[in-house]
Amino acid sequence: MAEITAAAVKELREKSGAGMMDCKAALTETDGDMDAAVDWLRKKGLSAAAKKAGRAAAEGLVGMVVEGGVGALVEVNAETDFVARNETFQKFVAKVAQIALENGADADALKAADFGDGNTVEEATVNQVATIGENIGLRRSTRLTVSNGTVSGYIHNQIAPGMGKIGVLVALESDGDAAKLDEIGRQLAMHVAAAQPQFLDISSVDASALDREREVLAEQARASGKPDEIVQKMVEGRLRKYYEEVVLTEQVFVIDGETKVSKFLEAAAKDVGSPIKIAGFERFTLGEGVERREEDFADEVAKLTN
Repeated sequence: MAEITAAAVKELREKSGAGMMDCKAALTETDGDMDAAVDWLRKKGLSAAAKKAGRAAAEGLVGMVVEGGVGALVEVNAETDFVARNETFQKFVAKVAQIALENGADADALKAADFGDGNTVEEATVNQVATIGENIGLRRSTRLTVSNGTVSGYIHNQIAPGMGKIGVLVALESDGDAAKLDEIGRQLAMHVAAAQPQFLDISSVDASALDREREVLAEQARASGKPDEIVQKMVEGRLRKYYEEVVLTEQVFVIDGETKVSKFLEAAAKDVGSPIKIAGFERFTLGEGVERREEDFADEVAKLTN
């Protein structure tokens, strides 16, 4: 067995762009043969992945799978919108979403899960990088379950079945008619996609967010010069408006434009023959919170030619 020196690892890293530990593993597997180690990295997709890992990946797809009382969402990012229309990439996202449905919501656990071909999901992602030629990454995943009721979903800007730019899951608990319940859940999921609620109900509003909002509203009210007792009433009135903007059950249902979501549920309960409770909801927007780099095309060409 050849001795694997730090200098050899450094040289391979510079040649391949792969990570230090991957380079060491490659040299170990190839008994220190530099050319063979480069080929080993290429076969594993690690060389291509490392070179592309620094690129911004804010495109891609949100994938969704719903089966009865279980639903899962995943976001798999790529560098360009073109990849979202790649059939190979779509099949990969669909499979990752199915694995999330079976293995749970934790993204780290999902990456370590068996992809079904002898690789983990994370290893399969690296292979996608080599196959497609872009930086690709599993960014996040989530899952909703109910023991008595349905989980319904909606994909906005759908590119392929169960895949698009925005994915929403809504979990409803009820003993009512399952088919009707699923349609109600789908309508609520459409509402969530459009209205972007942050909280399920007033009791679930984050205390720190509420404190910040109350402080801002109080300062605005004091600026009017009104006495403190009037200021307090103004704050409470404006808080109700705040709830209507960020709380799902307090929002106006987008489908009819006039009924509160809570009132819509009361009416829907009569139709399905049983009370309906929203057990939870999840909303993924592709690239949400990812910093997108603005590229100067002329500058990029100049860098390449130099």
